[in-house]
Amino acid sequence: MTPLHEVIINEKTSINPIWIMRQAGRYLPEFREIRKNNPNFIELCLNEKLTKEITLQPIKRFNLDAAIIFSDILMIPYGLKQKVEFKKNFGPFLSKLDITLMSKVDEIDFVEKVYPVYKAIKSVSSEMNLKNKNTIGFVGAPWTLLVYMINQQSPKKNIKKNFFEDEYLINRILLIIEKFLKIHIKNQVDNGANVIQIFDSWAGLLEERDYPNYIYTPTLNLVNYVKSLNVPVICFPREIKNYKEFCEIVKPDAVNIDYNVDPLVISKNIKIPVQGGLDPKILLTDKENLKKQVLKYLDIFKDHPYIFNLGHGILPETNTEMVEYLMKTVQDH
Repeated sequence: MTPLHEVIINEKTSINPIWIMRQAGRYLPEFREIRKNNPNFIELCLNEKLTKEITLQPIKRFNLDAAIIFSDILMIPYGLKQKVEFKKNFGPFLSKLDITLMSKVDEIDFVEKVYPVYKAIKSVSSEMNLKNKNTIGFVGAPWTLLVYMINQQSPKKNIKKNFFEDEYLINRILLIIEKFLKIHIKNQVDNGANVIQIFDSWAGLLEERDYPNYIYTPTLNLVNYVKSLNVPVICFPREIKNYKEFCEIVKPDAVNIDYNVDPLVISKNIKIPVQGGLDPKILLTDKENLKKQVLKYLDIFKDHPYIFNLGHGILPETNTEMVEYLMKTVQDH
């Protein structure tokens, strides 16, 4: 059994596996080299050969316990014929949502559009299995995808004023999202993903009264679906105001926490395995500070099943030497 599975499934506390959100990405010089020659981000995600290479770059460099496929949560709107482009220094920009066009997309159309992602997972997982390491597949949570698809861009702190105006439309989109998320998850698992992570990057935008409709119910449906495939599922409801309630209702196999919550409170309130928490900005400081913060998390979760990770994606300006030191600190502990 892999170290990650030992912690998530068997709730083992004597080991702390490690992987890093966005570990395949801009902080690596070898990634920047590929990106330079491949300016179209979506096309890069659909290049099976390069996706595999990028996914394995951090595995070759660091002794990480899992690879997470180099892809994007916006493969869902892309597969549903909503135009997605990534603009430099701006982020994703999506065309206006066309519900009529979207409603006509069937499973065959969708799978055909994103098929290279599954092929890349297949070839990555065959290498990872030999190393007794996991291949993590992932999706965006329904709420976060809904935000991007209606808002057409990253909301940061604001979503369109009339966002909730057409409740009927929102519910129709959510049903379509859920259907194709399940298809996307199933294809990732069928091709070798043996852990699924659900990223709810914009959970923090909602008021608690809206959690049941937009977070709890749709995410619970997905979690139950992943469990039916016999694959563990990790949820990351970033900046949600109540992690305890989320875990009790949605019941993921493990939960990733962000860096704004007190890990001590989490360790007391949450019964399931925990992942992450460290502020990525700590990697921009010095080794002494990094060690202190890493040991704080390892100490707080010493009697709790815990996977070491960050409380958000690694920052592009991070020095690889600091990642090396982070790995050493966790693995020597």
